Amino acid sequence: MQADADVLVVGAGPAGATAARALALGGARVRILERHRFPRNKPCGGGITMRAVDRFPYLRQALSRIPTHHVSRLLLEGPGGETVTIASRDPVAVLVRRIDFDHLLAELAVEAGAELVEGVTISRTEMHSEGVELGSRDGRSFRAPLVIAADGVHSVVARRLGLNPGWPPDAIAIDMMEETPTDLLRSVDPHTAWVSYGHGSSDGYAYIFPKRDHVNIGIGYLLSYFRERVPEAPYDLQQRLVAALRERGVVEGVSSRRHFTPFLIPVGGPLPRTARGRVLLAGDAGGFVNGYTAEGIYYAMVTGDLAARAILGNGPGASGIPAPAEAGRSRGQDHPAVGRYVAAWRREIGIELRDSVLIRKYLFRQPARVDGVVRGARSYPWVADMIVRYATGTMSYRAARRRLLAGFPRVALRLVRIGLFG
Repeated sequence: MQADADVLVVGAGPAGATAARALALGGARVRILERHRFPRNKPCGGGITMRAVDRFPYLRQALSRIPTHHVSRLLLEGPGGETVTIASRDPVAVLVRRIDFDHLLAELAVEAGAELVEGVTISRTEMHSEGVELGSRDGRSFRAPLVIAADGVHSVVARRLGLNPGWPPDAIAIDMMEETPTDLLRSVDPHTAWVSYGHGSSDGYAYIFPKRDHVNIGIGYLLSYFRERVPEAPYDLQQRLVAALRERGVVEGVSSRRHFTPFLIPVGGPLPRTARGRVLLAGDAGGFVNGYTAEGIYYAMVTGDLAARAILGNGPGASGIPAPAEAGRSRGQDHPAVGRYVAAWRREIGIELRDSVLIRKYLFRQPARVDGVVRGARSYPWVADMIVRYATGTMSYRAARRRLLAGFPRVALRLVRIGLFG
């Protein structure tokens, strides 16, 4: 099979663009296949924790090229009305519009040497012993020894290869969000991000993310809960949320249907198989989203980077991009990069993604438990400090986990008994 590149990357969002940049800097010939044309919007809250900036230092300078807004306060609210404001002297998150951020990451990949091909809608995927061939809806074909599929929650590549037979309703959240200019709708406190878990005593959440010239306001539920127990249409629900926030004096202005975009988020944890043969799944395509916070950008970038490193051979026992004819296998017909990639993401983010799903299931089983978490953060300053340190990247997830369990041994024992943190 004659290859067009060393690696094809499907999707130029945070996962795909990060992977393409790392591959190009590592000397690989990379071609990115993107369905849309930049600049293109992507429904998303647009919150980037500072741990992401710490993990990818080049972002510090690159983010100066787009509008950003830093927040140093987080107001957490429980379903029973319990609240706590967590403040930091330094920013805990940078808020961006995905139309700007994704375009920036794609530009960084191209500047590193990757080739970006826009307007490519993948409709056919064929994996051979020596490589992968992708066919687009307009008849074009693209070939490479390896593919990183970063084409989102509805990944065509994952479906065509049987890696994702379909998300079960309890593994998907529907996020109903609007990103509206501040001359129409704005947060009264532009320096605080507001998050309500268990919103309305339900299996859901709501949030306000103030940005430089826009505000993101959204409400989300597990898709199973939404289908079974929410009678309202998505935008009717959004209007009611904005009206309630306005009545409370939290926001000013009105909801805008023009800027409303519901979307789906995989919150059930990574797929059982996130790589097979010569294809690696990254970002939403592989289910790499925090099951409790619904944060996805950080995990998308991490998995994109780890997929690139696995291919380049920057992992244990690796030695560079294997030639197309190399016959080495790690599992059956899997390319050696498959095993390296899976081991890498499990090592770096596997435990926290697993725990995030279990935490969501445990807390949302009884809404009062969410209020208990909020009270804990308010009553114990070290808990609030731990949250800040974790968000800013100065404390690892493993360290935060150990500190929390040591601080609440009775709760830890209860969680271990039900299979959480075992």
